Amino acid sequence: MAEVTGFEPLVFERQDDAQMCASARAFYDEVKGRRTVRDFSSEPVPREAIEQALLAAGTAPNGANMQPWHFVVVESADIKRQIRIAAEAEEREFYERRASEEWLDALAPLGTDAHKPFLETAPYLIAIFLKKFSKGPNGEKLKNYYTSESVGIATGFLIAALHRAGLASLTHTPSPMKFLNKILGRPADERPYILLVVGKPADGAEVPAISKKPLQEISDFV
Repeated sequence: MAEVTGFEPLVFERQDDAQMCASARAFYDEVKGRRTVRDFSSEPVPREAIEQALLAAGTAPNGANMQPWHFVVVESADIKRQIRIAAEAEEREFYERRASEEWLDALAPLGTDAHKPFLETAPYLIAIFLKKFSKGPNGEKLKNYYTSESVGIATGFLIAALHRAGLASLTHTPSPMKFLNKILGRPADERPYILLVVGKPADGAEVPAISKKPLQEISDFV
């Protein structure tokens, strides 16, 4: 928990209407090129790029400034191997037993299955944990607020920051993911939220040819 010591003047750069619209268009043009990648290169990525993206994620708005997230960055080949073995075991259960036919039909066009080589190939895995509780200055247990919303926003910031850095990512969510607590030594009261795979796309990587809904289908102005 970060201490609040008072208030300070807001630093805010005002833009005129034309500048605002141009900035909004520029961001959309950049972020619409982001794609979920499943074929990663093993090419190294500078740690500083990951660190700066995590710092960006840590600026996300969150309930009562409790910052209810923890990011574990995995570089170790051995730990990535352990994660892959555990994740693929859960994925086999999902594809063979847990998933409904409707769910499997929805996934079929994407070509996904229980085989997850990217968990070892990519240079980094970032395990994102949701913290229901924090520790106070005297070690007391404090409840965190709006945890799912807060960690979701921080994850969005992180994905956008990685994209800005020229990196590809994949949100991987085998269910359940409690194996991450054991492998990564995180407390039992932290919930694995997303396992983010990060790196550069492999040469010749392909992604599904998909489209996004137009503005009039995803919004209303009232």
